[in-house]
Amino acid sequence: MKRLVLLMMALLSYCNTMAQFSDSVHYYIKYASTGSVNSTQDGNAYLLNNNLGFKISKKKIVLNTAASYVYGKQNHSQTNNDVSAVTDFSVYRGEKKIYYWGLANYDKSYSLKINNRFQAGGGAAYDVIHRPNATLNISEGIMFEASDLFLQDTIRDVYQTVRNSLRVSYKWTIWNMVVLEGANYLQNSLTNGNDYILKCNNGLSVKLRSWLSITAAMVYNKVNRTDRENLLMTYGLTVEKFF
Repeated sequence: MKRLVLLMMALLSYCNTMAQFSDSVHYYIKYASTGSVNSTQDGNAYLLNNNLGFKISKKKIVLNTAASYVYGKQNHSQTNNDVSAVTDFSVYRGEKKIYYWGLANYDKSYSLKINNRFQAGGGAAYDVIHRPNATLNISEGIMFEASDLFLQDTIRDVYQTVRNSLRVSYKWTIWNMVVLEGANYLQNSLTNGNDYILKCNNGLSVKLRSWLSITAAMVYNKVNRTDRENLLMTYGLTVEKFF
């Protein structure tokens, strides 16, 4: 009887240890700040771009939050005053390549003529490639959107729509030093074929230390409803930390 009790205690201890290991929580934080100033006799221009990201991951659930702020002027005229904040989560089932996701996003953009825009929705995603040094993912879902746009400087367009959201994301790591990654979205309105949003965010980074990288990024946005687009190419330093 005593041996049986000891055996059961050992098995419970083992199961508890495995559960703690499989359910361990990992955190990741990333901050990047870039800017440029150009002043000549013919004019001046400056741009400031800040990005902050935070991630919590467990074996079956991953939560991401990110925020960005871009401010710029050229010849004393404002070109950018753009704010974006997004929260998304992924739920995995076993070791399968298919998982489910949900997302909430808020945008306010001077350059794209967005006074306010809120999106929320969910869907499913599939890992086409999932290796330690390379990933390729395709996701599809439905998004509800409530927007307040400027079609012209003084003409407001307040409306709601439902969009199909297609995303292709990737990450490729070379020699544990060079990282090429990106996420690209196409969001079409289900009620208006001429109403679509295109988002492209791609970057290249070279690690100087485990926590410090030189980065170059290209961000492109197009809102067909306002007939506005912006292209932002930056380079600078990125600080990141796993804990």
